[in-house]
Amino acid sequence: MQQITAPELAAWLADEKRTRPFLLDVRENWEYDTCHIEGATLMPMQTIPARIDDLDEEAEIVCICHHGARSLQVAAFLERHGFGKVTNLTGGVHAWALQVDESMPKY
Repeated sequence: MQQITAPELAAWLADEKRTRPFLLDVRENWEYDTCHIEGATLMPMQTIPARIDDLDEEAEIVCICHHGARSLQVAAFLERHGFGKVTNLTGGVHAWALQVDESMPKY
């Protein structure tokens, strides 16, 4: 299981030479509405099994949640189901708010 820090993800997103990853936000609707990383797609954790076919197995996917625990579980689930390019955002949006975008609301 690959892990990525918030500053590493920010650098990846800023690098025009790299393919942009699919940002999979697995939090609940109210959490996403409170704050999210620009370009992230909301798919709450409990919906993943039913919506797994909506995801591209070949895509680079970065799983995101509040602190990194739920997204780690989703990333492991995706790996077990044949997704080979899955990364977990260590520290989640909380780390992003502290290390990358201090204007992002914290909760």
